[in-house]
Amino acid sequence: MNQQLLIRLFKAIEGDRSSPLFKVAYSIIEEERKKGHGKLADRLNLILGAKESGGNVNERPALKVLRDGDYKVPVDRRYKLPLAKHIDHDFLRHEMVLSDNVEKKIVRIEKEYLGRERLAHHGLKPRKKILFYGSSGCGKTMAAERIAWDLGLPFYKVRFDSIISSYLGESASNLQSLFESIKDFPCVLLLDEFDIIGKQRNSSSNEVGEIHRIVNVLLGLLEEYDGEGILVATTNLEDSLDKALFRRFDDIIEFQKPTQSEIERLLMISFSALKLSKEVNLKKYSKDAVGHSYAIIVKMANDAAKKSIIGLRDEISKEDIDTAFFENVNLTK
Repeated sequence: MNQQLLIRLFKAIEGDRSSPLFKVAYSIIEEERKKGHGKLADRLNLILGAKESGGNVNERPALKVLRDGDYKVPVDRRYKLPLAKHIDHDFLRHEMVLSDNVEKKIVRIEKEYLGRERLAHHGLKPRKKILFYGSSGCGKTMAAERIAWDLGLPFYKVRFDSIISSYLGESASNLQSLFESIKDFPCVLLLDEFDIIGKQRNSSSNEVGEIHRIVNVLLGLLEEYDGEGILVATTNLEDSLDKALFRRFDDIIEFQKPTQSEIERLLMISFSALKLSKEVNLKKYSKDAVGHSYAIIVKMANDAAKKSIIGLRDEISKEDIDTAFFENVNLTK
């Protein structure tokens, strides 16, 4: 059965674990696992887990809070600019290829969040403060969006252009205001390019006083955060982060460039909507593309597909891929 159809069917299941429907659902999960579809099985199991713990992945109560206007994005005091940007659930990217190691860690975050009440009974807390680091274009931001999608949580991206102020003390004040506003609001808050505000305090720049102030406030906010949502910080420059920040996170996950097998899977997914010429050897392209980011691989595949469509051809030719490969992969080496 089609993966997306299975997911939709599981989201529509009602009842409890003892009901016949749940028993059938769990047998489907086992069958998928036996077929080697481990990631799909984990995702289906996650959906059932949400229902068992009283959640409903379709209702998304946190989105209801947003619609009712109970949550207002705070603004900076001087220019009244919003400190975060809301991205609608329908626009969240969630279909992605990750290494098995990273995939397991993402699923673990989701499972712990869904089982947070169960953990609380034993004096334990789920991972809520996450740091993603690694090369640009390797899925850090997209993984944060995927967590929001899977958990049915509203997604907000911090606007550092509004947070950072040239006026003394205002940047720290803006940060405090944002963290305070989400304390009781279940959402995923993304601090993309976290190194903007998390720079090492031994900097020799003229802004060292303000950097110290922002980082000191940030350390305190992260230390004390125990809100209803999940904070995800991302950086390509982990070496520039203040060392004291690392221990404030519950989980630190490295995103690496894709392996040959992951590139091949990514190409197969990217080309799945169109027919490929029999001359196309994805294994060869995957091997040649090793060392490049997920983003470059997807762009190459999209460029080849667009070339084929504009040329009114009913399949993607080897020439289409060769051209796109040369423009996106070879030229970036």
